[in-house]
Parts: sequence; structure tokens; C-alpha cells
Amino acid sequence: MSEPTPLLEVTGLRKSFRVARNKAGRNRLTALDGVDLRLGRGETLGLVGESGCGKSTLARVLLMLERPDEGTVRYDGVDPFALKGKELLAWRRRVQMVFQDPFASLNARMTAADLIGEPWRTHRDLVPDPRKREARVRELLDLVGLRAGDAHRYPNEFSGGQRQRIGIARALALEPDLIVCDEPVSALDLSVQAQVLNLLADLQQRLGVSYVFISHDLSVVRHVADRVSVMYLGKIIEHGPTEDVFDRPLHPYTAALMSAAPALEPDGTAGGGDRILLSGELPSPLDPPSGCRFRTRCWQAADRCATESPDPYGRGEEAPDRHEGRCHYPLSLSPIGA
Repeated sequence: MSEPTPLLEVTGLRKSFRVARNKAGRNRLTALDGVDLRLGRGETLGLVGESGCGKSTLARVLLMLERPDEGTVRYDGVDPFALKGKELLAWRRRVQMVFQDPFASLNARMTAADLIGEPWRTHRDLVPDPRKREARVRELLDLVGLRAGDAHRYPNEFSGGQRQRIGIARALALEPDLIVCDEPVSALDLSVQAQVLNLLADLQQRLGVSYVFISHDLSVVRHVADRVSVMYLGKIIEHGPTEDVFDRPLHPYTAALMSAAPALEPDGTAGGGDRILLSGELPSPLDPPSGCRFRTRCWQAADRCATESPDPYGRGEEAPDRHEGRCHYPLSLSPIGA
């Protein structure tokens, strides 16, 4: 039995930017270097890594805000970068975004109804009747847990969590297949974070929408993601089912990330294994290390790591559920701290 066509499939994606020359004379910053991704319908893919690893650049390419230098992006087998005119406009409905800052992403001079209905100005055929638009705005407000009476209020009249709900309603207005969530709860209080995350999970169950969920907060990613991709200096160095990646990482960098995440035992006390402390700073994307890019900070690096780029090492099921890590000396199968 053949595998179903994934909603999103990214293969060999590369993207670089021209910047000021550094001391070595290099002026190309490589933000993405051979990225592969796969996402099914109704799934959530968590994307984690340090600042500057390429997560936001990848999101911009997925939204067609940036064109890749190499590689392909396919939605249901279709390359959106090859589309033009009405076909491209129709495709843009299918991928939307929820931004990190719910206040900065909303026009302070527009009401909630105007903000939610703004996408229909471009995609007029979706809700052509103005009276139906008002009814649809009320439906979307109810869908995200706001009242119909909130339609005529302005962003400054809402709390941070309510503003993010408006942002989610606006993203849903075009009935997308995929929503890219770029740190959607990092600007919110902890109690409000839980409410928004539960809302996203409920919407996924009801609507079948897929998420690419970008976050620095590993506890949040573990809560929402079906699978996780770990990025380091423009490369995905580990990918697999969430529980496998968190509990049995293959790559030393992933193990260090997981060891730094706070964990609670059933009695409420801090738990988890020993903290893995990395030495050195994150190398510059202008001049990444040869071979394995993590070798300059890795406690088990050997001569081979400086000369050979590691191939994926995997365990478990076949793609897309296979757990893979790009490391010459992958970690054991025992959980962290065992």
C-alpha cells in the first residue's frame, strides 16, 4: 500500500543572503542548507533550535515570502513557486500564519471585524456577500472563544490572549490547510499560553488543519507536536516522533537542549537528568565549521567529524515516522538521565 501524498514536502531547501563581508572575505550567510521536511494532514510539526538557526527563514519560504536558492517546496505535490495569476492567488489561501506578537501584528485602527474580514478583500470569491461576511465574522469569533459583541472593539481593548485569538480567527478566515505558528504563545502569560494552546488543539481536531509550530519553549512543543525537527545552523540535525526525540535523542545537540528544559516529577519537584553544558559559542552562519557543524561544541567530537558531514542515522519505523539524527556517533537508546 503506497503512502498518501503529504500535505507539505520540502526537499533539499537552501537559502542564503548577501551581507557585509566578514574578516575572511565571505559575504553570503547560509540560512538554510539542505532542509528536508514532511507534514501530513491534521498533524503538527514542531520546529526547535537556538536563535539564528534558520527557523524563521524556513517559515518565510513556506509562506512564499522568500524564494529558495535550491530545493523544492510542494503542497499536495504542487510547487507553489511555479504558479502564477489566479492559481497562485488560490494557493495563498491555503497557507496562513499566526505571529509572535499579537499586538504588533494587528492594525490598531481596525476593529476585530475588520481585521478578521480583511483577507476577503483579496479573496472576494470566498465570502462575496457583505451580509454573509458579518455572519462569518461572528462564527469565527465564536470559534476562537470570543463574543459576537467583540466584533466592533479595537485591539487595545483586548488582553494579549484575546488579541492572539483574533489573530487565529484571521488566519482561519480563508479556511487554510496549513498554519505556520511562529512563537504564538511566547508573548503571553503562562495561564493564557495554556488557553491558546488548547484552542489550537481544539481547532485542529475540528477543522483538520495542520501546523508548523516554531518555538523556543520545549515544553510547549512537547505538548502540541506530533513530530519534531531540531535545527542547527541551517540544517535539520534530528527529526522524529515527539516522544522519541525528547526521551531518546540521537544527536548530542538535541540531548543538550532536552537536558536544559525544566521537568517536574509527579510530586511537583524538579526532575530530569543532569544538565549538559555546552562549551563555546554558536558559530557564525557566515563561516560554519567543516564536516559536522556541531563539532566545535560537541563533547564527543572526533577527527572524522571535522572532515565528513554525517549522514542520517535512524531507528524505528520507516518514513515519515522514522527517527533520524545526523551524527557520526549517535547516542545510545537509553533515555536522558537513565
